[in-house]
Amino acid sequence: MSQMTDSQWPLWEVFTQPGGGRPHEHAGSVHAVDAEHALQNARDVYGRRGEAVNIWVVPSAAICASTPEDMGPFFDPGNEKAYRHPQFYKVPQGVRVF
Repeated sequence: MSQMTDSQWPLWEVFTQPGGGRPHEHAGSVHAVDAEHALQNARDVYGRRGEAVNIWVVPSAAICASTPEDMGPFFDPGNEKAYRHPQFYKVPQGVRVF
């Protein structure tokens, strides 16, 4: 019987959320046999210092992303919609602008 090594397990992407309600950030990757083990491995590797208040794990194979080569054609339709640019919105009086 051959013993399975962790490099044969599926790869999971790890996203951690810092305190204060800030958004999740990509922290890295772990190998694990299933989601529960991926979450435990992610906690051990990326949450051991207490800086994360929440952890997400996602199978790497489930992530679909654009490529840098797609930048022009992929994002062009959004650039044609001028109403999406903030210069068309008026800031109400009393609202602080950062």
